[in-house]
Amino acid sequence: MARVSPKRGAALLGVLTLTWGVGWPIMKIALEEVPPWTFRTLCLIVGGTLTLLLCKAKGERISVPRDEMGPLAIVSFVNVTLWNLFSAYGITLMEAGRAAIVAYTMPLWACLLGRFFLKERVGPGRWAALTSGLLGLALLMGPEVNRLGKAPLGSLMMLCAAISWALGTVLIKRREWKTPMGVFAGLQLIVGGLPALVGMVILEPAFWEIEASLSGWLATAYIVFVGVVFGYWGWLLLVEAFPVSLASLGTMAVPVIGIVSGGILLGEPIGVREVISLVLVVGGVGGVLLGQRGSKGG
Repeated sequence: MARVSPKRGAALLGVLTLTWGVGWPIMKIALEEVPPWTFRTLCLIVGGTLTLLLCKAKGERISVPRDEMGPLAIVSFVNVTLWNLFSAYGITLMEAGRAAIVAYTMPLWACLLGRFFLKERVGPGRWAALTSGLLGLALLMGPEVNRLGKAPLGSLMMLCAAISWALGTVLIKRREWKTPMGVFAGLQLIVGGLPALVGMVILEPAFWEIEASLSGWLATAYIVFVGVVFGYWGWLLLVEAFPVSLASLGTMAVPVIGIVSGGILLGEPIGVREVISLVLVVGGVGGVLLGQRGSKGG
């Protein structure tokens, strides 16, 4: 896969964090009108197909070396299928905004798994940043502890989603892939999205029978084009640019931005707790990125 410089990687991290954060309330708008399995199928199958078409337009060959087929299938299952299935069911069992907070404990698991599988060094500065970010998320999550306790299955589902995303990221980083980055992203989405397609066919009405407004379809389009096509492409570039532990730190700001943008787009309440949480999370992420500037990130 092609690599990007740490400086460009930091800029990409900021853009991904913002677009994914805003994507949470937009996804809520979409899921109010589009059934979940249909939504997941559009995101993954359509998103993956569009990614491959873009690669074809650039003249890239849509193929995978024989020795990478098995690893690609495993990564797709862990990084795409499990994440989407666990998060889909988890969101149905608890509030979507708070479910995101549990899901974005991913950096903790990524740091631990990266240390175990990749022997990545996690220095004091990075642990301090991780601690700052997790404190911010804990502060934001505080009022929901009782609710989480009353919905342990939903919390467990979102926790499994976080761990599967972290494990998938580590598995990608563990291997030197010969498949071009865009092709890899597109195939991963399609292969990982096949179970969603099966679920849509079995569990939900036909696509043409769905009655959704223009805003519902526009919200779905945002998630497909920005959240999935750009998001997965950008995330793979980011994993190539930085160690797993560092790349994953930036995602901690996503649920905070999601709650802030939810207040703007959906009128959800924003108070002092959210502001302090934002400062802790962004401060931790920003501190690591500033310390990373000028290095290759080890």
